[in-house]
Order: sequence, then structure tokens, then C-alpha cells
Amino acid sequence: MTETVLSSADKEVVIGFDRPFVMIGERINPTGRRLLAEEMKNDDFSRVQADAIAQTNAGAHMLDVNAGIPLADEPALLAKAVQLVQAVTDVPLSIDSSIVEALEAGLAVYEGKAMVNSVTGEDEVMERVLPLVARYGAAVVAISNDETGISEDPDVRFEVAKRIVNRAADHGIPAADVLVDPLVMPIGAMGTAGQQVFQLVRRLRDELGVNTTCGASNVSFGLPNRTNITGTFLSMAIGAGMTSAIMNPLHEEVVRSVMAADVLAGNDPNCAAWIRANRDPNAPAGTRAGRKGRRRRPAQ
Repeated sequence: MTETVLSSADKEVVIGFDRPFVMIGERINPTGRRLLAEEMKNDDFSRVQADAIAQTNAGAHMLDVNAGIPLADEPALLAKAVQLVQAVTDVPLSIDSSIVEALEAGLAVYEGKAMVNSVTGEDEVMERVLPLVARYGAAVVAISNDETGISEDPDVRFEVAKRIVNRAADHGIPAADVLVDPLVMPIGAMGTAGQQVFQLVRRLRDELGVNTTCGASNVSFGLPNRTNITGTFLSMAIGAGMTSAIMNPLHEEVVRSVMAADVLAGNDPNCAAWIRANRDPNAPAGTRAGRKGRRRRPAQ
């Protein structure tokens, strides 16, 4: 089965169909975070580092790092953010920008094998981003839209994804290093958004054999009680074959849904991760999973 291997200087993360779901922390992103954007523009990265530590402590396996601030020197900001995040955490990073020069600046200072976020299906974009990915030996997120925009037809999105995977191969990038983002739309605006993603993820797994990722919080945008929607979406997406997502690991309900889905999908051997995370730390030894030697009779 396909395995995407990412690494920092000290740690390796493997994304794959028969492996635990990989949670990629989303919070190091100044979009919609005015205070963070102001601090980064003023060369204050203390919140960036605090967010990196908090997300890692909450269970993130990787972190997405974005420095997209209007009128700022994004290449310089992204390179500095990457270096400072790597100074306080050992998880691999996703280097996130729509500006090729910023991606290159981040990759140039990165220690390990990074994930580039992202490339789209326009010829011009592919011919600028994919050679960079190949040069640095990175993996890349393939966004399934092109110059025609985001199609509401999942078959069209599949063809865009297939085109990116094939073009990546032309540059020596194996399919294992391409993670397709099927594009998650807000369910409140498009009632079929979830069904479309599940259908597309199955095809990407079965026909292209590629790993997948997404911006998970998009699905609940504009709705109340967003974490329940996002968590349920992710558990269903895992059932369809999704293998990673950019998400907020500080939302405990969402993380629990992901971990429970791993258990039910058979990707948490012996439920070990679930038990570690949920056992009662105050229970007497030998009783944390129930009284030893006793089994409760099921209700009639």
C-alpha cells in the first residue's frame, strides 16, 4: 500500500492506508488571526512557537506553517517561522504558501523531508511548483482544481487530481509523495459536500492509490457547534479512506472522533492509543479497563 514518508531532523511520520490517521496542526496561519499577523510582521514569533508547542502537546503529528500576510515579505517570514518552529518541536512540517518564492525559502532552511502545500492543476502552477518539490525531495499536496475553478462534479475533480499526479511523475515525483486534497466545501452551503468528498476519496484510494488530506474545518464553516460536524466528517472520511487532514488538534472533540475512527478502522492495534488517551489515571492498578476477571453481562 502507498506510504508517504515525511521527516524532521529527528522524527519520521508515515501517512498510509493501514496506518493511524495523521493530524496536521492548522493554527500557525495568520489568515483571520489579526494579532498573529501583526506580531509576525513585527518580527515577534513567540505566538508561533507557543502554537507549535501547544499543538504538538495536543497530539498533532505534523504542523502546517503559513506566513501569508498582505504587503509583508512572505519568503523571509516563512523561512524564519520554519526555523523557529523546528527549534521548539520535532514533528515534520507542511510548508504552506501560494507564492513559489516563499515555498523555496521555507524549503531551503528546512531540516528533513517536508510537505509542500500546495500545487493546483493549472499548467503554469504545476511547472513552477513541481520542479521545486522534486529539487528538494519533498512531498506535495495536490489541490483538485484548475483554471476552470472548483468543480461541483467529483469526477472532474478526480481528473484534475489524476493530471497532477501524472505531471508530478514527469518530474520524478512518485505518486506516494502526492497527497490529493479533494477540496472540502462548507456543508451549510452545499448539502452534498460530504458525499462528494467521500466518493472522491474512495476513487483516489482505489484507482490512483494516493494518500489524501484536506482542510477539515472548511466543512463546518458558518454552522453552530462546528467541532461536532468536523469530528463526524473526519470519522466518515477515514472510513472512506482519507489518511490525513489539516485540522485543529486543540479541539478535543475532533481529536477523539479521529482516534475512535482509527480504532474502528483497525488502524489502532489492540486499541492501544485509545486506551492510553482515555484510561482513568486515578483508577487503581489493574482496574482501569474494568474489574479484573469480571465481565459485565450484556443487557437483554
